[in-house]
Amino acid sequence: MITLSWIIERLLVKPTEGSLTDVVITADWRCNGTETTGTGDDEKSYSGTCYGSCSFQPPSGSFTPYPDLTQEQVLGWCYANGVDQAAIEANVTQQIENQVNPPVVTLPLPWVPVPPPVKVAEPVVVADTSAA
Repeated sequence: MITLSWIIERLLVKPTEGSLTDVVITADWRCNGTETTGTGDDEKSYSGTCYGSCSFQPPSGSFTPYPDLTQEQVLGWCYANGVDQAAIEANVTQQIENQVNPPVVTLPLPWVPVPPPVKVAEPVVVADTSAA
């Protein structure tokens, strides 16, 4: 099962905007996805990511002071300002699915013979006869 997570990595802030201070004007976001398949020696991990930036107009209503902002609130602004959450998550999911089940693979050329496996010689054990 693919696990998706969204994070805000950075906020660009105008120190003053009219009578307001520390006004967020841009948020850099990232959507990460991971999936682990198999167990033990057969366990494999896959990941995908998508990132971008979203800019905002100066606030025209309620204003949350910078120290009171939450990541969820800023992500909500991103979604409301053009970041297509469903499309981004579909992209990250497809990246992972393409790793698990590659849509294109490289096969050996059919006209080039595949060399036989190399036999590994058994190690030779030499007795130490120097102790007398």
